[in-house]
Amino acid sequence: MGKFIITKRKNGEYQFNLKAGNGQTILSSEGYVTKAGCKIGITSVKTNCSSDSRYDKRSSSNNQYYFNLKAGNGEIIGTSEMYTTST
Repeated sequence: MGKFIITKRKNGEYQFNLKAGNGQTILSSEGYVTKAGCKIGITSVKTNCSSDSRYDKRSSSNNQYYFNLKAGNGEIIGTSEMYTTST
């Protein structure tokens, strides 16, 4: 697995990005009020990433592709970057 980077947004929320070995962002989280909450989000990625059923593949209005990784309760943990192909 890549490397998780936690950053603090200008609005004070915390966010994590999952980076590949080449530095490319694979997955970005929503905002979290606390850093501890953000770390729980990272744990959720680690728990759910190995299950194909947790990935919701989508396409944007300009025909680019992305996926949402969802937790067991259906909440979105993170959203991928946009890709030009679906695979």
